[in-house]
Amino acid sequence: MDIMSTMRENIAGSGVRSVNARIADRVRARRRELGMSLDSLASRSAVSRSMISLVERGESSPTAVVLEKIAAGLGLPLGKLFDDPSAPADPISRGADRALWRDPQSGYVRRNVSPPNFPSPIQLVEVVMPAGASVAYENAARDVRIHQQIWVTEGTIEVTAGEEPHRLSRDDCFAMELNGPTAFRNPTRRPARYVVVVATERGHVSRR
Repeated sequence: MDIMSTMRENIAGSGVRSVNARIADRVRARRRELGMSLDSLASRSAVSRSMISLVERGESSPTAVVLEKIAAGLGLPLGKLFDDPSAPADPISRGADRALWRDPQSGYVRRNVSPPNFPSPIQLVEVVMPAGASVAYENAARDVRIHQQIWVTEGTIEVTAGEEPHRLSRDDCFAMELNGPTAFRNPTRRPARYVVVVATERGHVSRR
């Protein structure tokens, strides 16, 4: 069985609705924590108020691009939106507890590997990119600096940071800071799997 077939079976078992519910809870809780209105978040994220409202009610299946914009508006890395805000801050993450999420636009599948809610500046995310798929993020500036390293464990992907593309094959690792547009593409006919290591660093970041 190939990577994508395994992931599809796991998604069916994990329940996409439950993941959307996690996203809804996380967005709503973070927005209220920051004392932001829906209109304020819409302005900061460049996502419509109606879309954010649908996301917070769990009534939408937003794309990864939309979620990245919302995360930027909330000052969070994208991966934090997939954590269960009600989960205890346990230092151990069990494989059976990890929910999978599929981007409805690109078809890529991701799961958070790191323990949810544990107070660490580092987060691990595993991604499977289907053959020929691509996703592009604007990566708006946040109030924290976000560093990322991409380690390819299977297949080949192309990562573009700014305007420079980087072709990464199995066991290659690429480090970058999220301070501008980035794009991920699988230029091959086979799925690719990679691990993303995300580290946040407090500090002023100028908005472009």
